[in-house]
Amino acid sequence: MHIELQRVAPAEIEARSMEIIRSELKQPLPPENEAVILRAIHTTADFDYAENLCFSPEAVARGVEALRGGAHIVTDTTMAMSGINKRVLAKFGGEVHNFIADPEVAAQAKERGVTRATVSMERAAAMGKSLVYAIGNAPTALVRLYELWQEGTLPAPALIIGVPVGFVNVVEAKELIMEMDCPWIVARGRKGGSNVAAAICNALLYIASRNERE
Repeated sequence: MHIELQRVAPAEIEARSMEIIRSELKQPLPPENEAVILRAIHTTADFDYAENLCFSPEAVARGVEALRGGAHIVTDTTMAMSGINKRVLAKFGGEVHNFIADPEVAAQAKERGVTRATVSMERAAAMGKSLVYAIGNAPTALVRLYELWQEGTLPAPALIIGVPVGFVNVVEAKELIMEMDCPWIVARGRKGGSNVAAAICNALLYIASRNERE
């Protein structure tokens, strides 16, 4: 069996990957959302994101504007947090926050019989900052954001990235976010993940920084 490998310089691998993705897409992507969709496909090698990523009007533009203005990012997992380009975010004055490992969050979640992601969203909402919520694992985080919004106690999110993966309440939680009057990017259906949440954040950051990575 003969296997022929492509000879691609390390610095050119991503560009070559994007060329392959574009060549295999079944239809053109909306220009305003293209960079985000391409980044999600590049991260997962899953072309379903060309169809299941949904965007509220001007979600990408408003997310980019918020990040350029110093918005912070809140994640529901340490994995998503670790995947976000913090150097680029810091140039705009933003930081990434994750409260899952906070002992007080864990204790309160246990006492109330709720998930740590639920309490984490309450902690984030009380920060008093412009926030991008990047949710890639816990549908309960999205449900709590929706509940806080209904209660009128959720400061207007700069953007909600709702892409948790799974089977229990995942589809339903995403649909709730799509009812909210704020910018959102949602992966409809069961697919998603912390890597997708981080990838979408990075796509927005690279647009904001005009593709600076360091």
